[in-house]
Amino acid sequence: MKILITGGAGFIGSHVVRGFLNNYPTYKIFNLDKLTYAGNLENLKDIESNVNYKFILGDIVDGAFINDLFTKHQFDGVIHLAAESHVDRSISNPLEFVFTNVIGTVNLLNAAKNIWNGNHEGKRFYHVSTDEVYGSLGTEGLFTESTSYDPHSPYSASKASSDHFVRAYHDTYGLPVVISNCSNNYGSFQFPEKLIPLCIHNIKNEKALPVYGDGKYTRDWLWVADHARAIDLVFHQGKNGDTYNIGGFNEWQNIDLIKELCRIMDQKLGREIGSAEKLITFVKDRPGHDLRYAIDATKINKELGFMPSVKFEEGLEKTVEWYLANDEWMNNVTSGNYKKYYEGQYSNR
Repeated sequence: MKILITGGAGFIGSHVVRGFLNNYPTYKIFNLDKLTYAGNLENLKDIESNVNYKFILGDIVDGAFINDLFTKHQFDGVIHLAAESHVDRSISNPLEFVFTNVIGTVNLLNAAKNIWNGNHEGKRFYHVSTDEVYGSLGTEGLFTESTSYDPHSPYSASKASSDHFVRAYHDTYGLPVVISNCSNNYGSFQFPEKLIPLCIHNIKNEKALPVYGDGKYTRDWLWVADHARAIDLVFHQGKNGDTYNIGGFNEWQNIDLIKELCRIMDQKLGREIGSAEKLITFVKDRPGHDLRYAIDATKINKELGFMPSVKFEEGLEKTVEWYLANDEWMNNVTSGNYKKYYEGQYSNR
């Protein structure tokens, strides 16, 4: 089986690529990534020499390139993770999110439709989305697969649009698709613009910990390796045309999460407990900030048997330990030197 994984050099994508290579030695895995700021081939050093792995540098917005790629390799499956994903960046540059998240997704859908040409046996297009398409919850309730879409940021609006196109290609052309909407991920290899690695980096370097508003925004957190495992289940066992919500059953207010992170970091760094909390700095809230996200993952639990394997406190401690043990990775990312890895590894191939 030949599977194209888009965004495979990113945070979640690198875990998915590694999982599929380890679990399915007869599969051929193609990793397509543009290597923007969040795509880092250092995330995949351990598997880059695998004979069943091929990295392809490219942009999903380039429709002709995507069509040629599908024609050349005749993919049996697509796991589409490539996306612009940071809300703050979408506020300052919404068009970039439209091109990558909407046009890029439609380019992939068109290529799959054309190359499979109605022969859908053994084929699958899997679109990985976010819980942010559902909008904001109050203090109660959960997002289910039937929750109406209500995006509030350019990022979530672009992901909602791409979700609609995927469903439309299933309903109009019979394309065999599945969609999953996941909660916030955390774990190793996450680019340090995101909350947890940013705080780890700043605490270590005794820099301010910026907290939006009053810090009471609530998110459901999912261990990235558990998300990769859920993606495996949905890809292989999910029902065509269906959506699966993937969550960690694990809600935390941002301020409580950061305080727990401060406690762990003080302990790991041998500092006085409470010293990291002094770095917390409340800053002006961002526009359109959703109060609360919470996933009801009952469907994927009942139909596919998925349950998170790691409790949040345990996963958070493992995450801290990974970042502290991987100084070189963090330094390369924060300095921009990670971009040189591609040149050294692939420029002469």
